Formats: sequence, C-alpha cells, structure tokens
Amino acid sequence: MSGRWRKGAERAETAEALAKLIIAEELKLGRWQEADLKTRPKGDSVKVALAARLRAETTMTVGWIAERLAMGTRGYLNHLLYRRRKLGGE
Repeated sequence: MSGRWRKGAERAETAEALAKLIIAEELKLGRWQEADLKTRPKGDSVKVALAARLRAETTMTVGWIAERLAMGTRGYLNHLLYRRRKLGGE
C-alpha cells in the first residue's frame, strides 16, 4: 500500500472515530440508548439535529450518517437537513 493511500485510510478512520464520539456524546446528553436510534422515527428532531452536527463537524457522508442514525435513505436525510436549514434550525 502506498503512503498516499495509507494516509487517506487513516484520515477516514479518524473522521469516523470523531463521528462516533459525537454520536456517543449526543446519546449521553439526550439520555438515549444506542437502540433508540432504530426505534425512534427516521425524522425525529433530535436525530435530525445530530445529523446536522455530524455534517457540520465531520467529513462523513450523508449516506453514512443516514445509515448510522437509522434515518432511511441519504435522499430522505438530505431532504430533512434542507428543511431544517430552510426553517432556520441551524
């Protein structure tokens, strides 16, 4: 593996680690369990706020965030984030 590819992989791992830390922090603050991400509605306002924070503070893709937070498709999450911005939620 060349140095360039190794560094890219390391950055991706670091970005994912940061995203996971943010998720853990927000779950703790909201007194949610990991399982709550799957049982709460896809468009739950807390999940949308967390997704917006992840987009603002990490380089994780919308697809990754949608899957990790159990929010449906990346298209649906993009719609939710757009609506949040439109309504002044950021």
